Amino acid sequence: MVLEGNPEVGSPRNSNLRHPGSQGSCVLSSPGEDAQPDQEPIKYGELIVLGCCEEGGEETEAQRGEVTGPRAHSCYNGCLASGDKGRRRSRLALSRRPHANGVKPDVMHHISTPLVSKALSNRGQHSISYTLSRSHSVIVEYTHDSDTDMFQIGRSTENMIDFVVTDTSPGGGAAEGPSAQSTISRYACRILCDRRPPYTARIYAAGFDASSNIFLGERAAKWRTPDGLMDGLTTNGVLVMHPAGGFSEDSAPGVWREISVCGNVYTLRDSRSAQQRGKLVENESNVLQDGSLIDLCGATLLWRTPAGLLRAPTLKQLEAQRQEANAARPQCPVGLSTLAFPSPARGRTAPDKQQPWVYVRCGHVHGYHGWGCRRERGPQERECPLCRLVGPYVPLWLGQEAGLCLDPGPPSHAFAPCGHVCSEKTARYWAQTPLPHGTHAFHAACPFCGAWLTGEHGCVRLIFQGPLD
Repeated sequence: MVLEGNPEVGSPRNSNLRHPGSQGSCVLSSPGEDAQPDQEPIKYGELIVLGCCEEGGEETEAQRGEVTGPRAHSCYNGCLASGDKGRRRSRLALSRRPHANGVKPDVMHHISTPLVSKALSNRGQHSISYTLSRSHSVIVEYTHDSDTDMFQIGRSTENMIDFVVTDTSPGGGAAEGPSAQSTISRYACRILCDRRPPYTARIYAAGFDASSNIFLGERAAKWRTPDGLMDGLTTNGVLVMHPAGGFSEDSAPGVWREISVCGNVYTLRDSRSAQQRGKLVENESNVLQDGSLIDLCGATLLWRTPAGLLRAPTLKQLEAQRQEANAARPQCPVGLSTLAFPSPARGRTAPDKQQPWVYVRCGHVHGYHGWGCRRERGPQERECPLCRLVGPYVPLWLGQEAGLCLDPGPPSHAFAPCGHVCSEKTARYWAQTPLPHGTHAFHAACPFCGAWLTGEHGCVRLIFQGPLD
């Protein structure tokens, strides 16, 4: 076995692939190196899973080909269908650990491939192995970094994974069961957060396994960098999109990029698992910003900073908006019945008698009725009695995950065709944001349930009729 220590790997220039000019995720005041026992730990940010909503429970009328009564709709926007349990949940707050567990590159070794397993037998030593050929591998050893905290994300339920993520199928719900084949890596990615202000968070592809190793096999995309180091991509890749203008009322979708194992930024490959990497984007970094999207090929996560969450609506504000909307006593323009959004505290059941329903093509809000069906157009196609447009007719549900909202504006728009309600700017932003799907496709989707958006705009302005008195 040949071991060649490369002193440059551990040098300040290469020990951590950071960009000195990058801005941090958030700026918070720090009480010192370690928080006092009576103080809350410093929060780096929160990860929110998009599309944590599931329809079903009962067979819907669309599945039966009938439209005779309100369909069952078990909405879980804001939590997983099976409930938030342990490390598998719809959102996770990343806070400063009692003791730093970050790692950084140290020394690079060139060894013969058959001896890789022996060289990596030390479980306390983090390392990344790059298999170049059947006879040659490169191992980069990592050493403890007292300045960072590391958080790992993936499908594996092993202890080294901090956030367990499963596939979210289009239209809502997690792909579960033995027959569901996940495209999310067991050790998908890792996030390193600086323990000191401004608490910058950086994302890297791949996570360390139970043996503290990352293996990039012979077929994985990997290469030598111009300075003689190694880098590579995971099989299905880790994609990141930073919004233009931050995650605020003036936000616009950014460009999707791929993050390498060492945290460098590249343009997308021709297909998700192609062996040929994209082009290096030198003027962009792996620093997470408020509103950054992280796609793991099966699930998409939203990163929110503490400063960004302060601008987002609270659950109390969402509840106040619901009560204000109901206090306006909107009426069905045909049945003249008073409509009201149900309280989330009442549980996730089928729509009740006062539930608002909408024709998603025109936005006219009604109470539920059983007429106007156009079976020749589909089981859910109805004709609006006010404007005669034909399209889906669905119940309205207020979006309950406040972290997905750009502003605390009134619930004036609904996504088509699912019917989740939020502010105008939130609806328009997500309707313009393409989310990765499959090997090379992109679709705009409802952030609350994951349903692919349809229609010209992907959302519709709601038209309520006030009380006649």
